[in-house]
Amino acid sequence: MSASGEAIKNAKSGAQSNPLFQLGKERLELIGKHADALMQGYLQGHIDEGSFTQQALDKLINGRILWRPDEQHPLSLRPNINELIAGLTQDERKRQINSDVGEHLDLIHTRVQSLQAARQKGDYAASEHHLQLLTERVHDMTGQFGDAIESLWHRLNTEFGFVSSLDDKILEIELAQRQLRRILDGFKIINFDDLIQLAGSDGTLRKLLVSQLQARISEHSGSLFEVQKRLILLMARFRHQQERALLVNRMSAFLRQHPNFKVGDYSNRSNVPGVINQAHGIHAQGFIALDRPQDSYALAELARAIPRDLTPPQHSEKQTRGFDTGIQDLVATEQKQLAKDVEDFFLQVIDSTQAISGVEYLAEKELPWEAEMWLFQIVAEYEGLPQQNKQSFILEKDSARKSPFNHLHIIHDVNLGMRFFGDFQAAG
Repeated sequence: MSASGEAIKNAKSGAQSNPLFQLGKERLELIGKHADALMQGYLQGHIDEGSFTQQALDKLINGRILWRPDEQHPLSLRPNINELIAGLTQDERKRQINSDVGEHLDLIHTRVQSLQAARQKGDYAASEHHLQLLTERVHDMTGQFGDAIESLWHRLNTEFGFVSSLDDKILEIELAQRQLRRILDGFKIINFDDLIQLAGSDGTLRKLLVSQLQARISEHSGSLFEVQKRLILLMARFRHQQERALLVNRMSAFLRQHPNFKVGDYSNRSNVPGVINQAHGIHAQGFIALDRPQDSYALAELARAIPRDLTPPQHSEKQTRGFDTGIQDLVATEQKQLAKDVEDFFLQVIDSTQAISGVEYLAEKELPWEAEMWLFQIVAEYEGLPQQNKQSFILEKDSARKSPFNHLHIIHDVNLGMRFFGDFQAAG
């Protein structure tokens, strides 16, 4: 036999010598022996005591498989056995999801303290054992979140198919929403700052308690977001159907109580009920009927009766032209001042040994121009220089692409500097 086979055999024999091994084996064999009666009790909600002998009942009760809540209730499966069967059979109607995150976190803190204490003592076997239990506890907590979300999806996809009325469907949605809120409240309890402090500088603990746990929580949060969108959509749809069904049912009940009721022509009534008269009144438009020669005399009298304002307008054409000329003069004056300020900016660049930002110069001098107009005038002035003079300057544009779907670039700033021996000295 090889060394690995000998090690496996020794480990197996060591596990079988453990008292817990024999006890667990007896309990599992007891469940398998009475599987038919136990499943029947699971489906009915209580155990038929006539299906067991008194000795078998005593063994099942002592084995923590059956119990009696009180003297008035019949014998039934224990909650942990009931949940085990529901989990194995994927029976979503009876499976209870334990999302007590606070209890898990307390156990995680205790297990980390035990792990750190074992490492300080140099007990590596105990530390490995505590690390394994800690890993199982973290995976158990995230797994219960996953089971709860899977239960929500199962309720959305199956429970509504077995519910007959709209009211029951809405109640199922409200139940799912309450379960979703409990899961979100469980997410809020997890404080990653405390977990980071708890893990300290231990890379294994930081990976287990921070990075892996945060990745799983983020994944579960995305799934919950999709569940919430589906719940809102279904609730709106069922509410709309409920309103329509309620209207039809009440109208049907009214017709049964008043079999001789006839719908009146409300459009021809002068006093329309407020329930029916929901639309605003229509204002009819009138037009002159030019094709009626018998009304030509009356139309002519109406036209002559229209008052006419024969007074001249207050503003003459000369005044209007003068007003337009004033606006043009004002615009020309502002344009000249803008050009002069840009010229001063170029002179400042010539006197400086570094490139100057157009936006910073505008803010420094407190000029009244908008940044877009100011930068446009600088670029226009640079492009209008003769080619020989333009070679003395270097203009850099700080621009960004507006959209990935076109090549439009927006200029945010320009840097203008002098060219010294072919080198461009940028501003620090």
